[in-house]
Amino acid sequence: MSDARKQIRQHVDTHPGVHFNELVRTLDVATGQAQYHIDRLLDADRLDAERLRGRTHYFTTGYDAWERRVIALLRRETAREVIVRALDAERISATELTEELDVARSTVSWHVSTLVEAGVAEKEYDAQGRAHVRITRPDEVRALLSEVSPSLPDKLVDRFTRLVDASFYG
Repeated sequence: MSDARKQIRQHVDTHPGVHFNELVRTLDVATGQAQYHIDRLLDADRLDAERLRGRTHYFTTGYDAWERRVIALLRRETAREVIVRALDAERISATELTEELDVARSTVSWHVSTLVEAGVAEKEYDAQGRAHVRITRPDEVRALLSEVSPSLPDKLVDRFTRLVDASFYG
């Protein structure tokens, strides 16, 4: 295995769920070179990929599809905050999430829909028709929570979205 390929695999091993752009930036490798080596690692079953809402996240083998989706979402700051708040409350309303996160209702709705589609959360409605979010496998999500935190670029994208939300919906 080439040095570049070893470097990529080692980085993915220590940063599960890293997405392509972050990998390229962190390792300071050319985009084409990174794609070539990632493709070879995927073909050799040395890496797995999980595509989620416009980003491909990479993992060393051993994570099941659900774990990959959870980790990918935990790398996104706002999704992570929704997950943490839902874990803390066991069940939280969309209205409470909007207020606690200080983001637009549409932002919360987008993240909750993503969590539901990924099988990480369930959306329930009370007698008044208000949506509530509950994490489906809380103990497993808590265990994965300690493995990953959002990267700086992910935080910046989320914070920009919040800034736009505040100025547009504020």
